[in-house]
Amino acid sequence: MSDPFAFDRPLRFAVMGNPVEHSKSPAIHARFARQCGIRLEYDRIQVDPGGFAQALDHFRARGGNGLNITVPFKLEAWSLADRRSPRAELAGAVNTLRFDDDGLFGDNTDGVGLVRDLVENLRCPLAGRRILVLGAGGAARGILGPLLEARPEALRIANRTVSRAHELAERFATHGPVTAGGLDQLNGAGFDVVINATAASLDGALPKIPPSVFAANGLACDLMYGDQPTAFLAWAADQGVTRLADGLGMLVEQAAESFLVWLKRRPLTKDVLVELRANPAAFSEAGRVSE
Repeated sequence: MSDPFAFDRPLRFAVMGNPVEHSKSPAIHARFARQCGIRLEYDRIQVDPGGFAQALDHFRARGGNGLNITVPFKLEAWSLADRRSPRAELAGAVNTLRFDDDGLFGDNTDGVGLVRDLVENLRCPLAGRRILVLGAGGAARGILGPLLEARPEALRIANRTVSRAHELAERFATHGPVTAGGLDQLNGAGFDVVINATAASLDGALPKIPPSVFAANGLACDLMYGDQPTAFLAWAADQGVTRLADGLGMLVEQAAESFLVWLKRRPLTKDVLVELRANPAAFSEAGRVSE
């Protein structure tokens, strides 16, 4: 993309996925834009299954500058990108697209956003810790590389379809101590950080795991978020887990990384996250910064 500060019109961005009506990304990016003095518009675009490529082309043809991609299109976004960052290449999933003059540039900011939230915002060091990741889809793919870069003692991938967990572990085997298995193979295993990267919370469901997955003083993290605790976090609290984290911190941190990918400026996240936690309803509007 050309110099983002040379445009005489607001830059256009959006989040695409299904569902997206709950997304707080428009208001987050509006706050980032005000902070950095950039004029932009940021919308939510719900895409029907099978319609992602067409929706992407339509948005680009209408003057779009970049996209965030959420479930269930991160793998397809990876396949459509003309060029990819090393972290997106490793993940095999893209959550950030930048429209350059020579094509689509794909990146994945999920993992770095999660790690920054855990380590910096939640004061949860990952080095030397035992981490459990539930799920083996696009969300899990995006976080494994940065989690392993944080040098945990062990990282376990558990998934309902065991073969997918093993495939993912093999993909990341040279990057750290990663193993894989089924959800029913977790009895007696205690982890310092348990991350729900499944889509179960979208339907208010739970991954079928035993309470023993949580080590003493462990942290439960759900990549999903909502106005109320997700089913996974509510269940973890019922098991006595006191350290709970939803996906809001990750959302803000990965958004800041996407902003950097698009506009070459990294906004500050602390005040935005504090405001979001204090008044989530204020983040329901679309993102418009035109002055």
